[in-house]
Amino acid sequence: MLVMPGRRTSTMELLAVEAAARGMEVRAAEDVGAAGGPAYWYGGPVAGARLADRLGFALLEPTDGWLAELPREFTGRDIVEATAADVWALDRPTFVKPPRDKSFPPAVYADGSRFPSDLHPATPVLLSEVVTFAAEYRLFLLDGRIATAARYAVFGRLDPRPLDPRSADAAEITAFVDRLLAAAGDSLPSAVVLDVGQLLDPYRPGHRWAVVEANMAWFSHAYAADPARVLDVVLRAAGPRARLRPDDLLFVRP
Repeated sequence: MLVMPGRRTSTMELLAVEAAARGMEVRAAEDVGAAGGPAYWYGGPVAGARLADRLGFALLEPTDGWLAELPREFTGRDIVEATAADVWALDRPTFVKPPRDKSFPPAVYADGSRFPSDLHPATPVLLSEVVTFAAEYRLFLLDGRIATAARYAVFGRLDPRPLDPRSADAAEITAFVDRLLAAAGDSLPSAVVLDVGQLLDPYRPGHRWAVVEANMAWFSHAYAADPARVLDVVLRAAGPRARLRPDDLLFVRP
């Protein structure tokens, strides 16, 4: 059974069609009772956490500090863990994002006075120097391999397009991800979304690849990625707790 909110996004619609084609029952979270069989989730973290115990699924996600702990060779920029109180004290433009939940809009804030003032001072955030990504790609990873991928933005503007596996970008992305996972592979769950981008360097021509962020697969837009392969990743990332792999226990959302 695949459970998702009754009010569906375009990604939910695509996954619902694919799940039904596999013989799965697709149920709205608002109408679901006790699970009569293995249950899987695609939707937001609040509703997912509320249903997880009742339906017996586990939600895998990267740790809050994963991005900040990566070596600079993979991020191309300085990233630090901080709190909302630290942001309010900023006096320079800084890119600020929540580590996982969408508790506030990720954006470049000119200074701390522009940051939302209604958050708890201890709200965790990630602070990054401001950089420019020429293009950004969403990768759905399963067991350390790219299951499917798509471009989703160009210079910060939404521009989804499938990633041609025969293209030069695909080859470069695969080589970059292989290096990243060789260095930090055990720090991610077996099913996860990884966003990477072409980071422009103002001091030399061309670009370099860098990690944008990592996200939970069960709450990530598919953009132009293959829905069948996206569903494969989602089913691992938000499936029955009884089927969890030992290496994934560290990444279960509380």
